[in-house]
Amino acid sequence: MCEAAISAATASLTRIAALPPEKRSINTTLLAFETAMADFSDATLPLTLMGYVYPDPTISAEGSACEEKAGMFAVSVITRRDLYDAIKNAVPRTPEESRLLKETLRQFRKNGLALPDDGLACVRSLKEQLTKLEVEFTANLNNDTSSVEFSGAELDGVPKEALATFTQTDSGVYRVTTKYPDYIPVMQNAKDVGTRKRLYTAFVNRQAEANTRLLTGAIEVRRQCAKELGYASWADYRLDGRMAKSTGTVLAFLDELKEPLREKIRHDLAALLTLKKELEPGAGRVEPWDLAYLTEQERKRKYALDDEAIRKYFPFERVVQGMFGCFGPLFGIRFAEVTGANVWAEGVKLYRIINLEDDRTLAYIYFDMFPRDGKYGHMMMVPLIAGRATGAGYTVPVTAIVGNFRAPNSDIPSLLTHDDVEGLFHEFGHALHGSLTRAPYASLAGSSVEWDFVETPSQALENWAWEPAVLDTVSGNYANPKEKLPAPLRDRIIAARDLGAGLKYTRMLVISTEDMTFHTADGPVDVTGIADRIYEDLMGIPPLEGGHEPATIGHFMGGYDAGYYSYIWAEVYALNIFARFKKDGLFNTATGTAYRHWILEQGNMQDGTELLRGFLEKEPGMDVFYERLHIRLPAADPSGKGSGLGSS
Repeated sequence: MCEAAISAATASLTRIAALPPEKRSINTTLLAFETAMADFSDATLPLTLMGYVYPDPTISAEGSACEEKAGMFAVSVITRRDLYDAIKNAVPRTPEESRLLKETLRQFRKNGLALPDDGLACVRSLKEQLTKLEVEFTANLNNDTSSVEFSGAELDGVPKEALATFTQTDSGVYRVTTKYPDYIPVMQNAKDVGTRKRLYTAFVNRQAEANTRLLTGAIEVRRQCAKELGYASWADYRLDGRMAKSTGTVLAFLDELKEPLREKIRHDLAALLTLKKELEPGAGRVEPWDLAYLTEQERKRKYALDDEAIRKYFPFERVVQGMFGCFGPLFGIRFAEVTGANVWAEGVKLYRIINLEDDRTLAYIYFDMFPRDGKYGHMMMVPLIAGRATGAGYTVPVTAIVGNFRAPNSDIPSLLTHDDVEGLFHEFGHALHGSLTRAPYASLAGSSVEWDFVETPSQALENWAWEPAVLDTVSGNYANPKEKLPAPLRDRIIAARDLGAGLKYTRMLVISTEDMTFHTADGPVDVTGIADRIYEDLMGIPPLEGGHEPATIGHFMGGYDAGYYSYIWAEVYALNIFARFKKDGLFNTATGTAYRHWILEQGNMQDGTELLRGFLEKEPGMDVFYERLHIRLPAADPSGKGSGLGSS
């Protein structure tokens, strides 16, 4: 199927490139190219997903192989001079066609089409090398089987519900994997510091040797590619066409955050050290493997919160239906499960999104939410079929949300923590962005927006997961669905939101700074050494000696290279969006309609800055971010430039 898709696309593209000049028009060149590549994506994205989710390792390997082939093919297409020459002189007739032409030509030029033939050949070769490195890195993490064996005594403090999900050997020893459903309960609850350190060591050393080599190689290939294309660095190359526009803007943005977050994390670490000294008299500092444990213990003490007690109020199906009930009316849609749908594994469900106004099917979403061997280990939204205008009408987009919540068993359904609920809302925000798009072109539809805008709709939706009315709607005791999350418990969950905020956002700043340091370097990069130095500088504690955490961060090789900053950047925008909903009303349908129009439907038909201005009816600002974190605003920039967030 993958080969057939490549063959079909190749034939279509060859026809476009072979057109004599007198037969070239915007229909026969630009729009034909757009259609051929959209058809190709629709055919191959579902296949490549199987590399992340399919239970049979043979089929999964085929999916990974297809991802590599499709990536290589995409590189070959976007470096074809004959296609570029056929398209570059197209004359757009509408603003929409002008936008498509501008963005299409930008991609060609960013792949070497402004270079002479030898330069183009070099860029093509480098891009092909990069695709191989990235696919292998990702496959290594997906297929990683790292685990640590512990006795029952070594797991003292870990909830029995979590213990019941661990594999036990014949001798009764527990095998704990480094996948999140195993890792998090142990890191948050195991009393034995040795247990936590051993598991943390395994976690930050997943695929250490192989992936460190692959990441280092990829950074060097990226540097060479950027230089060949005339950019000062890979970061400058990646930021061409994004909201931030320049490396300087991103570095200024990250620099602006450093001192406020240092103040915040110093406060967090001081509180955790006080608690650690109670538990371990004589303790001198907090270690990386203490952070999750001490934060969880402080959460239990200060707010009387226990994830296992909270879980019983958030059965997965109840949360999903409650989420549909909150956002459906707000955005003018409803959801219906597709019974008997063909799915790739047991437990996967398919939902249809229906327009309330005219009962029209708008999109489909798959939910694949429980762990299994060989499956992608984190959470993600995957576009499978893009929205686009065709002669037969607008296509029906298809997306998938892939997660790893605690699996149900024969007696108890899948039960979520509140963090899980927030994570589900996040991915659902991505899915709605892909599902409700009305952009006419697949390459500019849904979440195919500027990279530093792509997280805005997902992070905006997270905020609803902290609202009392929403928590009431999505909760219900699995043993008695009418029993909602008790108000005192609900209010304590909300009050605890800021616990560890300094750790959370400093961690994001650490990875963002590593990312920009890697991708602005003008020579070979020691990824582990750089990461360790930045971690200690910003976190204020030394990293694990002998750890290789960059080898475990899939974002560096999964599209977020020179783009990790966008999580914090986009959250600032998301908080601006949520502030309007708070002002107008969380479920104000007029505001929901405006949000659907300006943010969810437009795709990349306008710059993200313009879309935000359209919805907010003002410039976005940093003030909501600092207010959200209860940290003092930094002193005014005497240059008046600041981070450039609102004006970029």
